[in-house]
Amino acid sequence: MFALHRARLQTHSIYLRASHNSSSRRFFVQDVCNGFLDLAIALPLPPSLPPYSSAIILVTIVSRFALLPISIWGHRRTRRLEDIVEPEIRKLAPVLAKQIFNDMQNAKIRGDKEYLKKYHSVKLSKELTARRDALLTKHRCRPLPSVLVPPLSQLPVFMGLTVLFNRLSITPTPFDSESFLTLTSLAHPDPTMALPLVLGFITMANVESKNWLMTAAEREQQRKFEDRPHAANLIKPVLRGLSVIRIVVAAITPGSVALYWVSSATFGLIQTWTFDWMDMQRRKRRLLLQPKVPETPEVLKKKTSPSKSSVRQ
Repeated sequence: MFALHRARLQTHSIYLRASHNSSSRRFFVQDVCNGFLDLAIALPLPPSLPPYSSAIILVTIVSRFALLPISIWGHRRTRRLEDIVEPEIRKLAPVLAKQIFNDMQNAKIRGDKEYLKKYHSVKLSKELTARRDALLTKHRCRPLPSVLVPPLSQLPVFMGLTVLFNRLSITPTPFDSESFLTLTSLAHPDPTMALPLVLGFITMANVESKNWLMTAAEREQQRKFEDRPHAANLIKPVLRGLSVIRIVVAAITPGSVALYWVSSATFGLIQTWTFDWMDMQRRKRRLLLQPKVPETPEVLKKKTSPSKSSVRQ
């Protein structure tokens, strides 16, 4: 009997604790919603600007600027990979190939031509992989953290603000009385589908913009890299599919959420363009600093010799 009574008390205390936690979370979300509404009204904006839409855009910009150092951290790691590790590996490749060939001769490895080529290729690949891993560890620029940490750091803020604006769009809400651009109401989906389509185009441009500033040689090198089986090559197809999915989802979300997504995607596109432009300027400076290869006598002879048309004249 006492055991049954104790079990009932424990069950009742667990229920009270769960209900208390649930009510605490509910009050916290409500306080955040009220805080955003107060912020939107308190902002010193011109009367011509809608307060809630302007507040959504400003909160988006501030949150993205707060996470910008993490994106810069990932970009610097990628620069170290491109500027230090990859050139070093390209320099080591012919040296290691010759060294492995000499080791094979000293070890008197026998076999047909195909077997020897395959053996040499496997040994060279293992050695280059080991050297590359050592350089990545030394310079702290492994590609996986550089690629994953910046977007993963943005995910909690993105999800939190999405939930916040979705909660603020539930009737009754002051969002229902404000229109912005093609939105007749911040609490309802865009009836013209303009914002969802803009979101999809911006997301796709963010994926493809890096190719716009590449030279022909860099595009060819990128194409060869994408032809190899590599985990990083799956990122672009996934992001392309995500741009289509975002159009569908944004078409059924409240206008406030769609406006937040478009604002965040626009900031991301500007950030990507800025990083790509800085990389392009850095590559130009690096090419200017490279020593010019002296021209061979054959090339000089071709330049100084008269052309066929001038001889005919």
